[in-house]
Amino acid sequence: MSDSADRGPRDNDRRPGGAPNGGRPTGARGDASRPYKATPPASGKPPFRDGKPPARDGQASRDGRPARDGRPPREGEKRLWTKGGTPARGDRDARERETPEDRDPFGTRSVRSRHDDPLIPEGVEASELDRIARNELKTLSKENADGVALHLVMAARLIEADPALAHQHAISAARRAGRIGVVRETLAITAYATGDYALALRELRTYRRITGRNDQLPMMVDSERGLGRPEKALEEGRSVPRSSLPADVRVELAIAMSGARLDLGQTEQALAELEIPELDPKTAFGYSPALFDAYATVLEELGRGTEAEEWYERSERASDALDQAENPGDVDVIEVIELEDDDEDVVEDDVVEGDQRE
Repeated sequence: MSDSADRGPRDNDRRPGGAPNGGRPTGARGDASRPYKATPPASGKPPFRDGKPPARDGQASRDGRPARDGRPPREGEKRLWTKGGTPARGDRDARERETPEDRDPFGTRSVRSRHDDPLIPEGVEASELDRIARNELKTLSKENADGVALHLVMAARLIEADPALAHQHAISAARRAGRIGVVRETLAITAYATGDYALALRELRTYRRITGRNDQLPMMVDSERGLGRPEKALEEGRSVPRSSLPADVRVELAIAMSGARLDLGQTEQALAELEIPELDPKTAFGYSPALFDAYATVLEELGRGTEAEEWYERSERASDALDQAENPGDVDVIEVIELEDDDEDVVEDDVVEGDQRE
């Protein structure tokens, strides 16, 4: 299959710390340590220490120390005591009553293990960071914001050439600003890029909680696929009304959902996932070549080779038209005129500026 609709997670064209969609990155495996998460018992209560229940009220503790609030220390448990026999702060019982969310409400534990910040080369400036991302850092002190910005800039520079190092920069940014949406998004994107789909999914969920945005839903679907859970990928993709998503996100989501269908061997349904209004051979948006390629790939899977070849050709024409645009950054849509077979060597493009269509 093509890169846009292969059976594994897609290689998204995203960059860390940039503008929405085409300007932001996606997740990574790397050497980033994963948080240790003990499996709770079915009851949801903390297990007894050493397999033994705590002493009941009124029973003397084995070491003879006085009970606190009428209850002695647990078997084998060491406590911190201050003068007068009062337990010191940091009492284990208080910590055990906390939920994981209480101890780590923003999921920063995943990046709290030992970590050495990667070096920032000379000449890198915090001002290189995308304006939208810089605005999100305004809640930080200037010194901290500049430090975070430098790591985000490096993550954006390295995401393709060295995703593992980009991920290390993202970890450094998250250690400094774990409550900033663009930082958690960048951490997710670099994690995705290195193949750590579990971390990517966790960070994308945190990013969504912080920002309320669904623009990274396609990557969440792909991360579920990367974890070998295509059914959950489809469930995730259906969790948000598609009408609420921008056109480019809808296209990415359709490609990801089609890939999940292929993972399940549902080829006809995979084709149906791609048959969306944006599948218009006469109009080329930035997302059109990937969508056309994905559609052609599924047609091949169905044994419809002639149709597949037509869509591959449309993808090439759309790519050429976009590449030939004099100022592609200012072009919203390009109308591609399909010619008769006699004129197939001629390509005509009509560039329409300022016509944003979704």
